[in-house]
Amino acid sequence: MRKRAEAGAKRAGRRVGRAVDAIIRFEQDGPVKRVEIVLHASSRRDLVARGESRFYGLALTAALGRLNAQIRTVRDSAKTSKRAGVTRLVAQA
Repeated sequence: MRKRAEAGAKRAGRRVGRAVDAIIRFEQDGPVKRVEIVLHASSRRDLVARGESRFYGLALTAALGRLNAQIRTVRDSAKTSKRAGVTRLVAQA
């Protein structure tokens, strides 16, 4: 399970670019298993994703899915802001 979590965090770090490190926590509270992934990237805010389930495998899958969704949002917003900047420059000229 740890290797799968490390591989997923490394993949996510490559997609973010300039990832510094990641923290992966496995927690258990009664029958509920929790996986939390914190991805640290330079010059960006930390990305935090949590997954809960009765089994660690499903919780890890949910956490990785949430992390990838956050990365998509961050990358899309960066692209949009870059495009908006270009549009503004063209409109002023």
